[in-house]
Amino acid sequence: MTVTLLIASAAAFLLAMLSGVAGFGGGVLLLPVFTALFGLRFAVPMLTLTQLSSNGSRTWLNRDAVRWPLVGWFAAGAVPLSVAGGLLLTHAPLSPLKRLLGIFLIGVVVWRHLRRQPGKPGDRMFAAVGAASGFGSALLGSVGPLTAPFFLAYGLTRAAYIGTEATAALTMHLTKLTVYGAGDLLTPRVLWLGAALTPATLAGAWTGKKLVGHVTDRAFILLVEAGLVTAGTLFLLGLS
Repeated sequence: MTVTLLIASAAAFLLAMLSGVAGFGGGVLLLPVFTALFGLRFAVPMLTLTQLSSNGSRTWLNRDAVRWPLVGWFAAGAVPLSVAGGLLLTHAPLSPLKRLLGIFLIGVVVWRHLRRQPGKPGDRMFAAVGAASGFGSALLGSVGPLTAPFFLAYGLTRAAYIGTEATAALTMHLTKLTVYGAGDLLTPRVLWLGAALTPATLAGAWTGKKLVGHVTDRAFILLVEAGLVTAGTLFLLGLS
């Protein structure tokens, strides 16, 4: 257990640092590692615990800039669909879930290259964004790279973007944890590991922020995308 925790902490630190430089969410990068170490059924709740602390801290630090109406619309869609996704994770067979995860990871890379910048969405549009995000996040751990462009297209920048996106995600993660707890996925081992990995994740994000401007973004993005495609292929082939 000690060796596994050290490996997981190192991965959490490095991948959070990498995501801080490349602009990706740390969750989508950490999920394949957590899955390999702990299994998909428990990797998603563990990841949610680390995301809860990370988003909670960003909400607090940027609380004065949060756009609360957007958070409300996002939560209206995210909360019920988070429940549905969490229940599906609790009862669905693991093999199809792993293949779905593989498709999702590769799809993130493809989508990043094919996407068009969305027009400015209306407030109510965030209910649909929240619904898609809540279901996907509860089932697959993290879909941040797919939803962030909508917050940016709305015109949010700096503290308003960071605080609003984090607060919206917080409503989703709290709902997910409630469902996971009811489905017996939040075992004492998962709670302990999730708490133990949180400091490494936060330290990695802080280090990544300090490195921005000193490292070529393009090189990090290519490395991240290569990792996502590799992990996705392994899941699709049933090798992970």
